[in-house]
Amino acid sequence: MKIALIGYGKMGKAIEPIAQDRGHEIVLRSTCVEEMDTNSISNADVAIEFTNPESASKNIKHCFEAGTPVIVGTTGWYHNYEEVKRLLEHYNAAMLTATNFSLGVNIFLEINTRLAELMEHQKQYDVKVSETHHTEKLDAPSGTAITIGEGIIDVLSRKIKWSDGLSDESESLDIQSIREPNVPGTHQVTYQSEVDELKIEHVAHNRKGFALGAVIAAEFMQHKKGIYTMKDVLKLS
Repeated sequence: MKIALIGYGKMGKAIEPIAQDRGHEIVLRSTCVEEMDTNSISNADVAIEFTNPESASKNIKHCFEAGTPVIVGTTGWYHNYEEVKRLLEHYNAAMLTATNFSLGVNIFLEINTRLAELMEHQKQYDVKVSETHHTEKLDAPSGTAITIGEGIIDVLSRKIKWSDGLSDESESLDIQSIREPNVPGTHQVTYQSEVDELKIEHVAHNRKGFALGAVIAAEFMQHKKGIYTMKDVLKLS
């Protein structure tokens, strides 16, 4: 499989050796996303996009125009999601988006939803989310933390929205963001009552888990049309 790496920062460089070890060829390493165009992607079977929120939508459109399925790892661009979806339908294209490609994190998300279901009638417990990442991460809360929060809100009726940091509103789910040097990513959900505390946590040791998941997603997306998520890749839905 021929892969285009749109964005050749830390994630792109982590993806490259894993893709090559799995027998794939890197046909594009884009270090300057401003110079991206449709032709530069057209030789790839799949593109993997890890850039920044300002560039993501334009890069995705280039992939659609090239007829190249795209794996989107950038977060913070979802305010443009409906527009991108319309473009996908117009070009009969293919896209897989994820706030986190780690296989462990995606299993964690399923556990998170199930735990929220179990806690629906245990009103003595309040819940909060925290995430810790490296100081270079641009968005806060992380896309994964927002996904975790939305998974809770979808099934836990006493929480109707999430807040960035501490809130005085009982119906708000607090998401705390911490930035520390050299932290690949830690996500934690805590249910606390007067008598005890229940906690689930995912701790990434390095970027290899994210990179492997992105390559597995790329393998899944060959010859696909439409919109997919890691649930489809891992057969979780």
